[in-house]
Amino acid sequence: MLFLTRWFGVTGSDAERNLDKEKSEIEEITAKVLLMQSQAAADQHRPLGRGTHVKGTSARAQFEIFDVTSGRDPGLAARLAKGIFSKPGVYPAVVRFGNADSKINSDFKADVRSLSFSVDLTRNGTAVPNAIVGRQDFSLQNTTTLPINDAPAFLAIMKLLTASNPAAGLWSLPFKDKLRVIRTLALVQVQAHQKITPYQQMRYGSNVPFRHGPIDIVKYSATPFQDNQARPLERSNPNALQDELVRHLKEDGKMSAFDFGVQLLDADRMTYWGKRHDTNFWTENASLKWNQVEAPFYSVARLTLLANSQLLQDAGDATYFDVTGNATPDSKPVGSINRARQQGEAASRKARLTTETSGERESLNVLSTHG
Repeated sequence: MLFLTRWFGVTGSDAERNLDKEKSEIEEITAKVLLMQSQAAADQHRPLGRGTHVKGTSARAQFEIFDVTSGRDPGLAARLAKGIFSKPGVYPAVVRFGNADSKINSDFKADVRSLSFSVDLTRNGTAVPNAIVGRQDFSLQNTTTLPINDAPAFLAIMKLLTASNPAAGLWSLPFKDKLRVIRTLALVQVQAHQKITPYQQMRYGSNVPFRHGPIDIVKYSATPFQDNQARPLERSNPNALQDELVRHLKEDGKMSAFDFGVQLLDADRMTYWGKRHDTNFWTENASLKWNQVEAPFYSVARLTLLANSQLLQDAGDATYFDVTGNATPDSKPVGSINRARQQGEAASRKARLTTETSGERESLNVLSTHG
């Protein structure tokens, strides 16, 4: 099957990947990200927002790391006990649930949903050993893979999404990029048309891989507890997802929690259409699923929402998540799509926060003038 999916951008070996060209692709991706961000704001006649996941709700939470060695095989326990998971602890966190689109839409518009959260590692001055950074960020979506396979696919789809005429934009792409776009759009449609359930009852996954110590590589998952409370969503309410989450935080007696798991990459066991491939195959192709039968998730922590903790609008808008910048050295993201998105996300965040700061300054000037 690899001989077929190669036509659509899946790479089988390092010989098929051009890291030198990737650097220029990342520059183009960054420019397209900023263009899409500004176009979305202009189309909706609103200030500049996030480049993607623009609509969301933030709250406070608690991240409890388990003793991952308890009751486990010593070899497995040693692999799991890396980075912030090397010792038990309870840390404050900020979470944000959102919709993936670059525009503010009804919550019932087909879309991918996200759960991002930041863990404060300082814990009143008691930092995680060897953490170096003061926080670790996680970004997950209600999918198991990313539809965009790698940097070439990312650039191709961004060219289409920012084209003034989508049909002409698609036609202008080289043949292989057309195939990359077709595959990406097909995967997006499947992921975006899932059953819509309350944020606190969705299962989320990191989609992309991260280092887990000096040797291992993992993906993350956040699985909702079966007794997470929620009321039926009101179809007539375009903000039903965020309103239900806020209601839950204010009214329910028991707060929702998620079991946080890690999935270890085991190239010797994992297969793609019945064949084994090297580690880079699994890290460089973000659109390929890691079969949970071959590579199961292991529970290592629990994320629990805190009652009455919704952040005010300004505080929520100011939150950001950076899985590259806010990561311990042994938990950095890996793979082409991670290398490609970091620069664009940083540029998008800078543009948004700079605009917000400028807006606040102008408001203060107006108040001063009309004192």
